[in-house]
Amino acid sequence: MIGQMDDLRLTALLAQQDGVVSRMQARECACSAADIRRRLRRHEWTVVFPGIYVNHTGPLTWSQRAWAAVLDAAPAALCHTSALPDPGPEIHIAVASDRKVTARPGVRVHRRPRLADDVAWHLRPPRLRVDEAVLDVADTVRGETDAIAVITDAVGSRITTAGRLLDAMARRPRMHRRTFLAGVLADVRDGSLSVLEHRYLTGVERPHGLPTPQRQAPTTVGRSGFRDVDYPEYGLVVEIDGRRFHDTPATRDRDLERDLDAAVAAKRVTLRLGDGQVIGRPCETARKIGRALADRGWDGHVTSCPRCPRSS
Repeated sequence: MIGQMDDLRLTALLAQQDGVVSRMQARECACSAADIRRRLRRHEWTVVFPGIYVNHTGPLTWSQRAWAAVLDAAPAALCHTSALPDPGPEIHIAVASDRKVTARPGVRVHRRPRLADDVAWHLRPPRLRVDEAVLDVADTVRGETDAIAVITDAVGSRITTAGRLLDAMARRPRMHRRTFLAGVLADVRDGSLSVLEHRYLTGVERPHGLPTPQRQAPTTVGRSGFRDVDYPEYGLVVEIDGRRFHDTPATRDRDLERDLDAAVAAKRVTLRLGDGQVIGRPCETARKIGRALADRGWDGHVTSCPRCPRSS
């Protein structure tokens, strides 16, 4: 029978691991094979995988599935999207590159050559360091737009920074999208904090010779916040509204109030752009932004890019 001190150890371990425990851990707490069989027979525990148990009979939470996967393949750690704040339903775990582990339903195994260095083992459950996980996801998503979204979401939510991601990238001997992602990270470091803002920079501003604005410039009047693109010397603000963060009545009201504050208290005109202007019609949008800037004193001119329609 398990002693009082060992029972306290086991209870604490189950609490730390969201009710999940491995057979090896239970035996280390002096829980005998007979004790384990009795708990299973009484439905105090349920088998998740062979040698992995949970202390109830109901559906598993995501956290319990994650713990079960990590303990089943130990030493292992959560990785890919499972190591990030919005993990998705599938459990991703990382193991050393020279190991073979048993396939489990709902669990995807990734092998890493530097597992010991890349994992935050003190976290519960252990997981890949955020910078490494973000780069893994950005390097493997289907398209470049999705890769930009991974980078900008991570930096915008402040779980990491562009500088830290660039440092982590420099330590990697191989990376499929290294050049592309390095360019995106440099732009994010300079203030492009969404897919649409990056598309404005690379599809509207740069290829058409528009002046370089201030990005993420703090507001100086009205409600506190940051302006996506600010041309202070020309009294022009460009706000780039992706659907993800600007589609609720509350955010719409906040945006309109900021525009009103800018016009009344700072004498700034605000132009709001969406997907159609930035992605669908970037060349036409560049010409219109250029005209608005010229009307306010810009002495440059909009240049043509390879996508611009040729004049007959």
